Amino acid sequence: MSHPPATEPKDLGFGSVIGGANEARLLNRDGSFTSRRDGLPFLSSLSFYHYFLTLSWPRFFGIMAALYLAANTMFALAYLACGPNALIATTATGVHDAFWRAFFFSVETLATVGYGNVTPNGLVAHFVMTSESLAGLLVFALGTGLVFARFSRPTAAVLFSTRAVIGPYHDRTAFMFRIANGRSNQLVELEAKVLYSRIENAVRTYDQLDLERTRVVFFPLSWTIVHPIDERSPLFGVTPEMLAANDAEFMIMLGGTDETFSQTVQARSSYKAPEIRFGHRFANIYNPVDANGVVSIDLRKLSDTEPALLDHRGQPDAPHHTGHFSAYIPPAQRELAD
Repeated sequence: MSHPPATEPKDLGFGSVIGGANEARLLNRDGSFTSRRDGLPFLSSLSFYHYFLTLSWPRFFGIMAALYLAANTMFALAYLACGPNALIATTATGVHDAFWRAFFFSVETLATVGYGNVTPNGLVAHFVMTSESLAGLLVFALGTGLVFARFSRPTAAVLFSTRAVIGPYHDRTAFMFRIANGRSNQLVELEAKVLYSRIENAVRTYDQLDLERTRVVFFPLSWTIVHPIDERSPLFGVTPEMLAANDAEFMIMLGGTDETFSQTVQARSSYKAPEIRFGHRFANIYNPVDANGVVSIDLRKLSDTEPALLDHRGQPDAPHHTGHFSAYIPPAQRELAD
């Protein structure tokens, strides 16, 4: 006798324990996760290559500059430890302080510049200089490799609207947010998944929302991702107060192909209840068509919204109505309103 397959738990890899009302969001706006793994051995958790690849550019250059200065300082102190005559100036350098003379000699040696106006004196000083030359070759080779890897690593720079909206869409309401490509390259075969997380009966539950369109072949302008809200949607009957009380979070996963590198790239983000506007819709982002018939968008308007009036049934408000947004009255109250 065959048994029906067991229902797979919808925890998306987070589990049902984390993400309580007093905990941080599961996914930051920049796509990084808030959870962490403790208890790993120190050496096992080290991954310098991955760490330097994923750093922001300002922080990467800041750390590289700090390491460069620290290395030169260390070798300058090593030269000073060799004695007062470890470095001899063959010509006037304009630097009379022993430390700074050793420091700038270290800079010249590490970078293989070698002006020749300061030379090491003695066997120990020559051994220090030899060690620094070898370190310079290795360090610059590693630094060049890291910079090249950072430039050559394909990443997606997808711009997410700073807020999502729940408002009218055709003859119903929908949860919507807008995205655009933040680079001049092209993304193709872009696919979207929207995951709805909230607390129900003291347990965090997860659902993948059905989208009007889960995939676009081309992504030259912008894409408004839409989840139509009907009786089958987990958002049916939801109010702003309910989203806040249930610590709701909408997590977005995008995947596509970078046409330049022909490699898959991904982007993530999320929206919490305060970042969702009820009764709004996105403002027009398109510019007037120019004289050559070229269509363009204004990315400065990516997050712009405008009020969209609905009646109590969640339908676009008729022109003669004064209108207010009460589209998400729970079903039981909605029957009383009818």
